[in-house]
Amino acid sequence: MIRALYTAASGMNAQQTNIDNVAHNLANVNTVGFKKSRVEFEDLVYQEIRAAGAAASAATEAPIGLEIGLGTRPVATARNFAAGNLKSTSNPLDLAIEGQGFFAVSLPGGGTAYTRAGSFHRDAQGVLVTNEGYALEPSITIPSNATSISISKDGIVSASVSGQAAAQNVGSITIAQFSNPAGLRPLGGNLFEVTTASGEPETGVAGADGRGTLAQGFLEESNVSVVEEMVNMIVGQRAYEANSRVLKAADEMLAQVNNLVR
Repeated sequence: MIRALYTAASGMNAQQTNIDNVAHNLANVNTVGFKKSRVEFEDLVYQEIRAAGAAASAATEAPIGLEIGLGTRPVATARNFAAGNLKSTSNPLDLAIEGQGFFAVSLPGGGTAYTRAGSFHRDAQGVLVTNEGYALEPSITIPSNATSISISKDGIVSASVSGQAAAQNVGSITIAQFSNPAGLRPLGGNLFEVTTASGEPETGVAGADGRGTLAQGFLEESNVSVVEEMVNMIVGQRAYEANSRVLKAADEMLAQVNNLVR
């Protein structure tokens, strides 16, 4: 019965982590480029009372063993990088990646981070930056006298300048892809950084070698499904309640044992 107390408690802790993750997904349902995640669990070590194949008699052996599991624990948060819906904004500096890949941006400390959120702006020098002011890599500067901006599906950025008949090519936006994007480390602020699990980025032209193409004037919405998360929340809540009932049942059994000596 003491084992049941700790086993049920491990289940309650695991479901609490599950509900925390559901809350995080729902909180970011309107976050541009957000990718939902799920908590993965594993069973804990087993107490082996009798091993499978152990001698049952002088001539026979047990076909199956007797093991008692000791509960569960969360071991990973798997991020789902499925594409979200595209929302039209009519803003020429809003970009969405149709397919696989990430935008690369420069961090203040000199490193590089990656994002699916394509809501870019011009800073005081005309450089394309994120909402946090991180410059797009490679850096692209829009002329201050540009009257319109055009970004092709393969990332070529052109600006029409007053007094010039032809549009001016001001740079090219490249797309980075990873062999294991689920291995990227989330930094917050819609940013990810490289880890040994993700592999090194393979940067190249949008639309080439399996990379996604760019859609100007669109943003990628969060891929969180409110209905799916509500179902996950109900399942997690019921699992938490079931484990709490096991805890209560084990406690009542211990109380009955204590009453036997009175």
